[in-house]
Amino acid sequence: MSTRLRGFASMDPEKQREIARKGGRAAHKKGTAHQWTSEEARIAGRKGGEASHGGGRRKKSES
Repeated sequence: MSTRLRGFASMDPEKQREIARKGGRAAHKKGTAHQWTSEEARIAGRKGGEASHGGGRRKKSES
């Protein structure tokens, strides 16, 4: 059984970006786009760093 890319995944990457860009602009124009606060961005960045870097800095254990 083979899997084929269908729909959005089968498109040229530039075409995907163009469609996504239009959607983002439309959402901002309509007023439904998410606006990140600095606190939300800080938390999201920390979570992403933990996920991709194995939890970040490790504390030294006291012995």
